[in-house]
Amino acid sequence: MGKIGIYGSSFDPVTNVHLWTASTIAHRAKLDKVIFLPCANGRIDKKMKTSNEHRWEMLVMAIEDNPLFEVSDYEINERAGTGKQYTWYTMEYFKTRYPSDEVYFIMGADLLDDMDNQDQPVHLRWKFREKLIANHKFIVMARDGIDMLKIISKSPLLRNYDDGNTFHLIDKGLSMEISSTYIRDEFSVGGEPRYLLPDRCYQYILDKKLYQKDTMP
Repeated sequence: MGKIGIYGSSFDPVTNVHLWTASTIAHRAKLDKVIFLPCANGRIDKKMKTSNEHRWEMLVMAIEDNPLFEVSDYEINERAGTGKQYTWYTMEYFKTRYPSDEVYFIMGADLLDDMDNQDQPVHLRWKFREKLIANHKFIVMARDGIDMLKIISKSPLLRNYDDGNTFHLIDKGLSMEISSTYIRDEFSVGGEPRYLLPDRCYQYILDKKLYQKDTMP
């Protein structure tokens, strides 16, 4: 039985922090594979700055030299515009695809907080969250200022499924919070974020003139 992590994000663009995070998690959680899952432009909860095609190309370039990493088009192609881009459907798909393996959803502590936040109206919490938590496993990355254990203890749903296996909490041990937003902002004002993302992705952005001020929404 193998261990597989599903790493979903907009990757707009993919950064060196994304890659470092995936590598750190693979090492700490003893994963056999990390699957990068770029979300589709059609999602109602996210607004992308570039096309699916550009984000896909940059991801492929970014991970090509690491045999532990793969990229999946499940959301941007198979589920684009279907209304089934909730994490429940994603995890069911990968669980079916890898029936003999343990499949984990990789997320930050901020998403753990969103999953069943008792301060949020019920309709703003994650869709199908109860069966998602009951049937799947999660690797949760620390975020500065977020107490992961406190989040779990505050939610009746999270704490009642916290059997020691459902949530694998990882303190990365080093604060690296440079975001895709920061990189996009730097490109838009003529900044120099060269060493914050893979060289080939940096050059791709320059060649395609992505994230320029006149192309930003």
